[in-house]
Amino acid sequence: ASHAAIAAHLNNGDYSLINAVCSNYQTAPISKKLKALLTIAGKVQISGKEVTSDDINAAKQEGATDLDIHDTVLIAAAFSMFNRYVDGLAMFTPTDPEFYDTRGKQTAIHGYQSS
Repeated sequence: ASHAAIAAHLNNGDYSLINAVCSNYQTAPISKKLKALLTIAGKVQISGKEVTSDDINAAKQEGATDLDIHDTVLIAAAFSMFNRYVDGLAMFTPTDPEFYDTRGKQTAIHGYQSS
């Protein structure tokens, strides 16, 4: 929720694209390159070993560079770890969407810095 809010505010506060991607990125109005990279990210979320050479080749055919693929795997792996860490410690996470919207706007404007 927090990163969706940040992305929406980086898109002038418009949640429609973000909601479309979160709902079904394959039908969302995003580039084929981004769809291919999100396929890789989704597989990394399950297990890094789920990613196949076909996935890599499909992303490259859509214009992804080695660096794009590297960064996709790195970010997906890191966020999977962070989510497991938060879940494993049963940490409190706000349920009010307004909290995420407010923080998302602040982060979109100021970046990740101490409040």
